[in-house]
Amino acid sequence: MTLNFNPQADYTLEDDRVLLRPLKETDLGFLLPYALNEPDTWKYSYISAKGEDGMRKYLQDALDGRQSGLEYPFIVLDKQTGEYAGSTRFYDIRPIWQTLQLGYTWYGEKFRGTGLNKHCKFLLLQFAFEMLNAERVEFRADARNERSIAAMKSIGCKPEGILRNNMPLEDGGRRDSIVLSILKEEWEATVKNRLIGLIK
Repeated sequence: MTLNFNPQADYTLEDDRVLLRPLKETDLGFLLPYALNEPDTWKYSYISAKGEDGMRKYLQDALDGRQSGLEYPFIVLDKQTGEYAGSTRFYDIRPIWQTLQLGYTWYGEKFRGTGLNKHCKFLLLQFAFEMLNAERVEFRADARNERSIAAMKSIGCKPEGILRNNMPLEDGGRRDSIVLSILKEEWEATVKNRLIGLIK
């Protein structure tokens, strides 16, 4: 068995609150305001999209990752406001292992804490486990990023441990990263219904 994944396919995920579609080079204009006006968004990011050059590089890196088959980036549309809210992606995609990571997730300030992230996570996890046939979805975050870690735990991610000094920081030094995951049997047994309850 392998992942049922085609990096060239145009996967679009949608419910009544959000639409996720493949990120494109022409999406720069939708995301640029966050790069210019909300610098704190990138505080814990390994790859910062701060400023116009930062966002251009961020987009290009994401598209290169898709081209390589290792990543699949999405842009997130908030259907309530009709605005593009941010971006997320699958990465470290391992078809033979039937595993992938879910991350590089960020949203503009006005969309945080609105429930939008839970809708996105439900669609992405449902797609990973039920369409791509993933056995494991992994999450990582800066171990200092309490908001992100709490959000991941709230949807049913299980902490696995800390990778010490595993990644350089943009402003110097190195970070510890927390690793969390959801397994297919956990999705089927509890996590799916838990998330459905959270997004109703």
